Amino acid sequence: MISCMGEALFPTEVPEIGDRPLRGAARTYRVALLIPLCGSAGLWAPSCISSAQVAVRELNRGDGIAGRPVELIMVDAALEAPTPVEAVVHELIEAGAIDAIVGMHISAVRQRLSKVVGQRVPYIYTPLYEGGEQTAGIFAIGETPDAQLGPALHYLQAQFRPRSWALIGNDYVWPRTSHAYAKAKLRDMSANLAFERYLPFGLRDMGRHVDELAASGAEAVLISLVGQDAVAFNRAFGMAGLDNRIVRLSCAVEENGLLASGGENLKRLFSAASYFGALPTEANGAFKEKYYSLHGEHAPVLNAIGQSTYEGMHFLAGLLGRDDAGWREGGQVIPCTLDYRSARRERATDEGVMRTPIYLARADGIQFSVIKRI
Repeated sequence: MISCMGEALFPTEVPEIGDRPLRGAARTYRVALLIPLCGSAGLWAPSCISSAQVAVRELNRGDGIAGRPVELIMVDAALEAPTPVEAVVHELIEAGAIDAIVGMHISAVRQRLSKVVGQRVPYIYTPLYEGGEQTAGIFAIGETPDAQLGPALHYLQAQFRPRSWALIGNDYVWPRTSHAYAKAKLRDMSANLAFERYLPFGLRDMGRHVDELAASGAEAVLISLVGQDAVAFNRAFGMAGLDNRIVRLSCAVEENGLLASGGENLKRLFSAASYFGALPTEANGAFKEKYYSLHGEHAPVLNAIGQSTYEGMHFLAGLLGRDDAGWREGGQVIPCTLDYRSARRERATDEGVMRTPIYLARADGIQFSVIKRI
């Protein structure tokens, strides 16, 4: 599925900067925004689209990208999409219809796309992921397990002292790699592994797996299910009454997931992320003001997954600067001097490694309360 975003946000007229026209405005800078529009991860789409639109408005009120006004081209990056995303993206690149990619989708899709995109256009990959992306031309800016999952496991183990953990996730690279990391950490903390399962996407009846988890004797569970699958699990978990005795941790359950799960099913559920809508920072306050000014008070809820597309658009602009070809020189290495706008204040270190604060939050009804930086 492909669509061109927004007459209101992307006018056909040359955007103005004060009293002067945007440089190089003869042609727009077209960014393919790759997000799942259907399937298990489709839950995230409204927030991702809305957040990217805020970035586009900001960019088009400035110099755009590489001196050209920015336009979004929507592409369905769901595994369940009727046309494989790599086929769509290849055709768009071959036709010269896009200048860059900002992708918020699962790692299995990124791996498929890496074989197609090459270095023909810059590709910014925005969500949390398993780490280790080394493909030239792909810039992965999301959290990785060592920064996100490790500190959260240590905190919950110290606070609740569970004797054994359960691991449950979808069957693809991010959950399996994250769980391999988690198992090493659990061994270091002298905690046992009582249960481990990997489920296909779109499984709505989680009852059997919840029953098996309950019978395992686990006192904590790491949930690495995606979108609607995590919602189905949390509903079944709450209905079984397990939230009264088993602690839950996820790195991917966000505010949309809370709304869909229902507050009655969310007791003792924790999430670790670099961004929450309730984050009390100056950067987030400024982002929220722009977000709700553009979309109104009933806009999709803010969350880490959505914010990542906002950040990805600004990262792309910062990467290219005024030279839309210079990004190839560094391959996948992120320049340590790169500066770009973010609602979570992420920057690169002198070693060229991305650093960002990670926070732990607890579900408080259908909202997150940020506990601390970890």
